Amino acid sequence: MESDLIYWRHPTPIGIKVEEISGMENKSGKLWRELAMQIYCENGINGYREVGHFSNGAPFLFGETSRISLTHTNHLLAVASLPKTPEADLTKFSQRTALGIDAESLDRSQVIKVRDKFLSDSEKDFIKEDNLEANIIAWTAKEALYKAGMTEGIDFKNAITIEKLPEIDRNMNLPGAPEPVIGKAAITLPSETGLVSVAMELYCYESEGCCVTIAYSPKCAKFGKKRNQ
Repeated sequence: MESDLIYWRHPTPIGIKVEEISGMENKSGKLWRELAMQIYCENGINGYREVGHFSNGAPFLFGETSRISLTHTNHLLAVASLPKTPEADLTKFSQRTALGIDAESLDRSQVIKVRDKFLSDSEKDFIKEDNLEANIIAWTAKEALYKAGMTEGIDFKNAITIEKLPEIDRNMNLPGAPEPVIGKAAITLPSETGLVSVAMELYCYESEGCCVTIAYSPKCAKFGKKRNQ
């Protein structure tokens, strides 16, 4: 049955806003993504907004000082955003604005076949091959961490390290829901004094049959209790 695109803006328990577009299963591929992005752009709080990309591929909003990160898979587009940070340079990595989001279908078993390419030996010790959900979480975590790193050419397997997997939050923002299990990670990045390891956190939830994972610095700007803005 043909359906329209659905737009949803919601907060997360970690203080990062996510906007989602889903639906219109009768469309697919590039056309679906273009339609979904149009819906996202039309639903700006202060009117139409336009998405651009820095030279490293990271997205940004023209005329805005808020870090955003976006992902799409199947019939889900999700955009995570932080509050405005006019003091930060959005063109490069900063713990103040470190943010990445990625999504993948929870039944995508092909991830198991490529786990040797994105998991280090130490990660494979606690992310077992027979646990599809854990591998999906790890895959989306690595992708989200790569985006948050804002640095091209990061060693996906060894410079992006998962120390503790998050658990999928299936009760996001419901009254009385338990606190989500937050994951721990690190990104090794070049600096003026050499390589530096930056601590990161991971949060994931389920939407439209997908695992959506957000990677962020514990020092990043976050929305407070009035997160519906």
